[in-house]
Amino acid sequence: MSSILTLVPMDAEQYERFEQRSLADYADEKIQAGTWTAEEAPERAAESFARYLPQRLETPHAHLYMLMYSDTDDVESQEEAGYIWFNITDSVQGKEAFLLDILVYDSYQGRGLGTLAMGALEQEARRLGAVRIGLHVFGHNERALHVYRKSGYRVTDIQMSKEI
Repeated sequence: MSSILTLVPMDAEQYERFEQRSLADYADEKIQAGTWTAEEAPERAAESFARYLPQRLETPHAHLYMLMYSDTDDVESQEEAGYIWFNITDSVQGKEAFLLDILVYDSYQGRGLGTLAMGALEQEARRLGAVRIGLHVFGHNERALHVYRKSGYRVTDIQMSKEI
């Protein structure tokens, strides 16, 4: 017996839940990072979504999946454990996937699903023709930094600030 995590394309109802949660989480992350004020964060997060997902679930080059998990080999017993969103664009090196959002629900934390999801992302991005995966992580998100490093990602740019 082993754990299984698969990426299943979102349906419309799942997308609605994803959008609500992702917008709120993104606004909160920007507030924590000191980039946006609490007052402006919801509107700015919505503007960002409108830019990256102008056609929502039907946006070309946007790939939105539910993370479906089972702690047995039985695919039929898989449960929704989170979601992942990445876009694929052309770059000078070829097609590049960029991870825009990933979430493992709290009740599934601590089971290695973040690492499994990153592996599934790599497989799916490769299947779609990508030769590289990029991502952004907020400096205060130690858990994500750990998962990304464990998955073989390296720092390519660092932005820093200091309160004075």
